[in-house]
Amino acid sequence: MKQRNSILLSLIVCFMLVLTACGGAASTPAERPASSPAASSAGSPQSPSQNRTGDSKPQNNSSENSGAPQASAAASPPAALPEAAEAARPPDVAGGAPPPAESLTDSEHPPQPTEYGYPPPRRRPESPPNPGQPPYDSTFYQNYGVNPFFDAVEDPLSTFAMDIDTASYTVMRRYLSDGNLPDPDSVRVEEYLNYFNYRYPQPEDGGAFAIYTEAAPSPFGGKNYDVVQIGIQGKTIAEEDRAPTSLTFVIDVSGSMQRENRLETVKQSLSMLVEQLRPDDQIGIVVYGSDAESILEPTSGRDKQRILRAIDSLAPSGSTNVEAGLDIGFAQAEEAFIRGGTNQILLCSDGVANNGVTDPQALLQKYDRYTSQGIKLSTFGFGMGNFNDVLMEQLADAGNGFYSYIDTLEQAKRLFVDNLTGTLQLIARDAKVQVEFNPEVVSYYRLIGYENRDVADQDFRNDTVDAGEVGSGHSVTALYEIYRVPEATGDIATVRIRYHKPDNSKIIEEAQTLGSQDRLDRFDETSGRFKLAVSVAEYAELLRYSRWTRGTTLDDVVELSYEALPSFQGDQDVQEFVDLLGRAAALAD
Repeated sequence: MKQRNSILLSLIVCFMLVLTACGGAASTPAERPASSPAASSAGSPQSPSQNRTGDSKPQNNSSENSGAPQASAAASPPAALPEAAEAARPPDVAGGAPPPAESLTDSEHPPQPTEYGYPPPRRRPESPPNPGQPPYDSTFYQNYGVNPFFDAVEDPLSTFAMDIDTASYTVMRRYLSDGNLPDPDSVRVEEYLNYFNYRYPQPEDGGAFAIYTEAAPSPFGGKNYDVVQIGIQGKTIAEEDRAPTSLTFVIDVSGSMQRENRLETVKQSLSMLVEQLRPDDQIGIVVYGSDAESILEPTSGRDKQRILRAIDSLAPSGSTNVEAGLDIGFAQAEEAFIRGGTNQILLCSDGVANNGVTDPQALLQKYDRYTSQGIKLSTFGFGMGNFNDVLMEQLADAGNGFYSYIDTLEQAKRLFVDNLTGTLQLIARDAKVQVEFNPEVVSYYRLIGYENRDVADQDFRNDTVDAGEVGSGHSVTALYEIYRVPEATGDIATVRIRYHKPDNSKIIEEAQTLGSQDRLDRFDETSGRFKLAVSVAEYAELLRYSRWTRGTTLDDVVELSYEALPSFQGDQDVQEFVDLLGRAAALAD
């Protein structure tokens, strides 16, 4: 008997040794000890799932969000990040430390960085649809990085310029229509968010803006991670009440505008605008190729046929000297300046400049005296391939205008017919937003997008600092992801906006506070506008490889977007967004 027991004991010991050598018995997530993020990522690039100091951001497994779609993380070997891309990534640490790991249950820890690649396999394809064959030649974008989390104790203020550009969204739509996922560097989250009409309440008591806030648990974060939505709704001015407008078209007629019938699209787009003009409006036209010339002196909107004939005469030829076109355009706009009205240059181009001065900052320094007296420069991009998004976006930014990309005639109609007053009529200049977080309730926060719209906190009340311009009826939407102090109550944040009235006569500052009593306990209780904004932001974050989207897939966002649809019945933009999401998810597979 003793011999049999000895043999049995020996077998058990051997069996246990084999199990130990193979990595141990299978355990439940709650039984599995949490591994060190530093150890798991040693020798490999930092995972996008890591937060401020390298600890993994908690996965959303809490029961309080059971009604929201859950993120999934696929397993694969870690993918090496190209050295250039790694060097370009901004630091994750922005002060303070993350929530302590011991405050989370083991089941709330996401997979460690070694358990999936960068980006996760289901998020984006490893290569373009045609490997080795870029979908477009000579396209130029600028990567502005991704905002980190900030410690609310050390830095409770977040300040940015209002932005109503939408070009990045329609660039994405063009990519998808051609069967490609967009270039990650082309994605600016704020331009995706601001493409949509969230139906915020209109301002009351004659004010220029109304401030809207909403907060709820994040469907993509972990326990104590919330999303805060801030909506700034501009007042809508009736078409009959808008100020008279002096427009100067500066049109690129270089050889590159012959591609894809770009110039023909420009002609059709501007013809739509001309049909909407009033007799007290006026239009002038300057064209540029190798050289530049004015082909139409400022002409009253009542003489539509003369204006249309000038537009119809445009033909492509020569190289691209945008400097020469702007030289004549600004001079003509100054001559046609309408006091008390709107004065604007509309630059229509593919953005490619290969003659004269081509640096956007150098160009705008030349024209500072014009923009400072109230002549705005807005840009409209056309075509894909041989397209310079950087030039067009930065010219509009420095020119106090806005940047749109016209991928279809329907988009031209949206800008020049459906929302003509918003395109032409300014309601605020140098508009800024500052959000002050209460560190007793919020430990950490990050602004989703607006990386190239950052304003120094101390410059919020410096009214000489350039910020954003907002047109009639436009809204500005921003999302913050925050980590709440568990169980804390009180004010979450105070939202302040500051802007010049268009006639320069007055500076307005307004404020609104969001309290913990206003926060919703469940994501599925939120409004349709909240679900839509979160869907749009997460979609853009995925497309630009944001490190904060660990484990989320486009399929998760598709599911969430359907929850927003019932609140936007009849809104073709929202329906199209859901369709585009599905198309992107299919390409990513």
